[in-house]
Amino acid sequence: MQHPAKIGKYEVEEYLGGGMSRVYRARDPQLDRRVAVKVLSEAASASADAKARFLQEARLASGISHVNIISVLDFGEVDGLPFMVMELLEGESLRQAIDQGHSGNFGQRMRTALQLGRALQHIHERKIVHRDIKPDNVNIDRAGAVKLMDFGIAKTQDVQLTRVGFTLGTPFYMAPEQIRGQSVTPQTDVYSFGVLLYELLSGVKPFSGANYDKVFEQSLNQPPDLTQLRAAHVPAAAIDLIQHSLAKLAAQRPQSMDTVCSEIERIIRSAQTVAAPAAGVPLKAQPRPNPARDLPLFLRALPSLLQTQAGLMLFATLVMLVIGGAVGIILHVMGVL
Repeated sequence: MQHPAKIGKYEVEEYLGGGMSRVYRARDPQLDRRVAVKVLSEAASASADAKARFLQEARLASGISHVNIISVLDFGEVDGLPFMVMELLEGESLRQAIDQGHSGNFGQRMRTALQLGRALQHIHERKIVHRDIKPDNVNIDRAGAVKLMDFGIAKTQDVQLTRVGFTLGTPFYMAPEQIRGQSVTPQTDVYSFGVLLYELLSGVKPFSGANYDKVFEQSLNQPPDLTQLRAAHVPAAAIDLIQHSLAKLAAQRPQSMDTVCSEIERIIRSAQTVAAPAAGVPLKAQPRPNPARDLPLFLRALPSLLQTQAGLMLFATLVMLVIGGAVGIILHVMGVL
């Protein structure tokens, strides 16, 4: 596959991967900084719907500024192919972290979830529903900083690009209303977040099957199996949050990500307290050791100054000198006699 040397003003340095869209590491010559450039492929650009969704993603994401959401810096079109320019992220996807077993301990995983929750809270406040929350669309760097990515099928109140009867999303993470092709709301993202949290804490998905029909049937009709969470020793409060988020009816889920984030913060605080039960509690004062208690009875009669280690050494030296002097005198007298 031949890759372009430039995309607009951006100098291509490396192909990073992609499918319908290709992502490149590139250099912005004006600002001398590295960026990621995402370009819709020729085949995808032939579809008016795909092209419209790509441009919608660029417009939506470029208007969002949040520490836990990838920044879109620029977008445009070159030779009929739309492109967007994003900050270049280091690290890996949350999918890779989960699959390779280095997503951290329970506290670190919950802090990852909290950052993602805050990102969702931010876009929901701006009347945006992401609709494709999954570990693949979350980047996490070595310091544990989270970035939500890919607004390709996000929906605002004013824009609806999904064709009637056509469902978009990733099957394992789709809410029941999304599977049925019904209207989506922030609670749709809450459900997907619940699936992601289940997988993040247990390493497996709550619903599985040989094909998507099996997955959809479970998502629509069966409660999630909580045994995997219990086997992973997930605290009851976190299990309750997941179960609440995976309610079949949107009205029965947490009604905002703000509520979810508050509960996650409470769970994190509780976990820290269990890990360090004495934190913040002053230790009971312990009596100072009294070496004199361990001395023989005849030495306890000495002045307190001589009951220390140095004092006892001095006392022993004096005793030896006295004894030595006495022996010398006795021998001298015996010699004279």
